[in-house]
Amino acid sequence: MNCYVHNHTPAVGICCVCQKAVCRECVGRDTPRLACKTCVEQSRVLGFEYRSAAAVGSLPFVHVCLGIDPITMRPRVAKGIVAIGNIAVGVVTIAGLSLGVLSLGGVSIGVLFALGGVALGVGVSAGGIAVGSVAVGGVAIGFLHAIGGLALGPSIIDGRRCDLDAAEFVRRWLGSELVPRNCR
Repeated sequence: MNCYVHNHTPAVGICCVCQKAVCRECVGRDTPRLACKTCVEQSRVLGFEYRSAAAVGSLPFVHVCLGIDPITMRPRVAKGIVAIGNIAVGVVTIAGLSLGVLSLGGVSIGVLFALGGVALGVGVSAGGIAVGSVAVGGVAIGFLHAIGGLALGPSIIDGRRCDLDAAEFVRRWLGSELVPRNCR
């Protein structure tokens, strides 16, 4: 088998991305897997990727990236004002692993709001396990208020206890119909 570029030169292997035979001269350097120079330069993604033309500084307004880098076999990271992907970093993020100001994901880390299976944030966090200033979840650890099945914090609502400060917070922000009966 010969190189796809140099017809008379024996190939040293097959590119892991495009599946073409490559010789020593056509192999991309500094890659953990055998890849041709063309694929290394193009930074292809196995999956789907979209970047909006509109940008704020160096970040695209919208970046959707669902896939892996075929050369490193690592998930690609969506980075943008609105970032959606397996892993996302930005202002508004939706991902399996999400880091943003407003964050939604399996593991969600948000500055103002985090929603996810595990939600960590400085502001409001909601999820199966929630940690934040105001935490709502199955296990809720709140710095101000904690509402959940197991709630830990200075002001809590859980199956055993209801603090008046937490009840007043729920009345003010969520409505009095959501305050548990043991708090009324």
